[in-house]
Amino acid sequence: MTDSPAAALRALLARPGLLVTPSCFDALSARMIERAGFPLAFMSGFAVSAAKLAMPDTGLISYAEMVGQGRDICNAVSIPVIGDADTGYGNALNVRRTVQGYARAGFACAMIEDQLAPKRCGHTRGKQVVDRAEALSRIRAAVDAREDGADILIMARTDANATHGFDEAMRRIEAFAEAGADILFLEAPKTEDEMRAFCAGAGGPCMANMVEQGETPVLPPAALEALGFKVAAYPLTLLNAAMVAMAGALQALAEGRTPDGMLSFAELRDIVGFNDYYAAEERYAGGAGPEK
Repeated sequence: MTDSPAAALRALLARPGLLVTPSCFDALSARMIERAGFPLAFMSGFAVSAAKLAMPDTGLISYAEMVGQGRDICNAVSIPVIGDADTGYGNALNVRRTVQGYARAGFACAMIEDQLAPKRCGHTRGKQVVDRAEALSRIRAAVDAREDGADILIMARTDANATHGFDEAMRRIEAFAEAGADILFLEAPKTEDEMRAFCAGAGGPCMANMVEQGETPVLPPAALEALGFKVAAYPLTLLNAAMVAMAGALQALAEGRTPDGMLSFAELRDIVGFNDYYAAEERYAGGAGPEK
């Protein structure tokens, strides 16, 4: 019997070294992450909102849309996936339901944050956070869902650094750790000193969010590991690269050219599962099965 996604993530967290974690936005991008050899993926709310709705990450996408996309993603891969669960989509009881739903969808971990709904991307303007007591109640509800049987880890995120300063953000991180969060995430530290202080004071595994041209310094993996991070997520890298590639291909078509850098048709068929399908099809060929 294979480990559950949550058990697989716990095993990864127990190993030495940084977990470089690309972010997916659909089942195909998740499969590409796994085929590239990464042991962990992250479902980015920004990227899902962009890819599924062509809308900004400003709280417009719903719980049902996110958990449905997550179910498809988790079904497409065998590696564990961390899921962006935003604010939990309501009060503490909504948080419990969200965590339970993410566990049933196959996620290894659900990320719950302390923004005021409707939430926003952590590296864009207009963020607000709830007070510390309400933020802590969300994490307690998430942990209670885990303790009551949801086979999933809890990542606790604060955006308070942008609104209330680093000291308040760290007070929240410490409270989240004491409440039982498995992974801690201080969004948008502005300097390497803040990143180092976060890891030193968090009291648990820490995630770095590497948003190209965002608020946080984008550092190489070795530097992030030296600062104390355990997970480094790249929430927009694949989405950005895919959009650049599509724009280039569309420009080539508009100019009457075949786009450069295309996969062979054989590679494309293999990635989306034709070869596996053909193998299964052959297994069941022949109709009635063995004679008795």
